[in-house]
Formats: sequence, structure tokens, C-alpha cells
Amino acid sequence: MSEQVTHPVTKEKEEWLKSKIRDIPDFPKPGIVFKDLTTLLKDNEAFKYVIDVFADNFAGHKPKYIAGIEARGFILGPAIAHKLNVGFIPVRKPGKLPHKVVKQTYQLEYGSDTLEVHEDCVAKGDRVVLIDDLLATGGTAGAAHSLLHKVGADVVSFGFVVELGFLEGRSKMPSGLDVFSIITY
Repeated sequence: MSEQVTHPVTKEKEEWLKSKIRDIPDFPKPGIVFKDLTTLLKDNEAFKYVIDVFADNFAGHKPKYIAGIEARGFILGPAIAHKLNVGFIPVRKPGKLPHKVVKQTYQLEYGSDTLEVHEDCVAKGDRVVLIDDLLATGGTAGAAHSLLHKVGADVVSFGFVVELGFLEGRSKMPSGLDVFSIITY
């Protein structure tokens, strides 16, 4: 039996959500237009809709965990996990997790960074959906996927509120995995 989607993303809904996102020119460096989702998150109706859309989309994947990438994945991930009645795994910047970690360094569109997870955050084969606020070049999501794979997770899907399609990050995601974005620019 397939899951019924009760919160479809129509063109009107996508435009409504886009109206809730603020553009910040030249952040974090000149030439980049930062998509600030804090203005969407503070709108209760828009935030609830985003969480409901993600929950609808990922229920059929039957994840054991939602993994959220620091920092905005920490806002979205636990809310989605709660809605799906599953656990949450934080994917953190270096030095933030108190137990033994596994690390992955990667390139961003404006530098490099490292992500970490606890080495025992999943059991081998646990199904995980990976959440972040934005897909740009795919570096962060790709690194998080590699990191979770290292600890034995079966990453079954990626979820993003916003995808910057012109940067072609989707093409850098592992083939065969569902990549779901609510809004595309």
C-alpha cells in the first residue's frame, strides 16, 4: 500500500514558500546571494507545512533515523523525526560531539569543512534519511552521506527545503537515491 501524500507541493505553495525566504546579498562572501530560511522558519504556517511535506515524502522510505546536518538540519530533522516517530542523528562540525567520532572533510563552494558523527550512531544497515536546509554544490550532503555510510548506515533519501538547481548539486548525489527538494531556484 502506498503512502498518501496529504501536503502536495503545488506551484502556488512553492511560490508562497519562496516569498517567506529572505535573500542576503554578498554573504558569506561577495558574489553569493544567501538564501536565509530563518524568515520561513519563524512563520508557523510555513514551517509546519515544510515539516508535513517532508514527513509525507519520507514515510514510505521507512527510515529508522532522520540525520540532520548542522546547523539548520538540526531545526528540521528533529521535527521530521518526531512526526515519523523515529530517532534523530546529529551530523556536527568538529569538536562538538562528546564520544568517539568518525570524520569526513569536504570542499564547499567557498572553502572546506569537516563533519562528524558518533561512531556508534547507527547499527549496520539502519535506514537513514538525510536532511539539510539547502542543496547547493552537493559537497556537504555528499560528505554527510559518505560519513553515514562509513558507520554502516543505509542512506535511503536526501531532503532539502531549497535546491539551487543552477549549481547542479543534485548531479553529485549518489545515483539511485531519492533527492527531494521542496523549492528549486
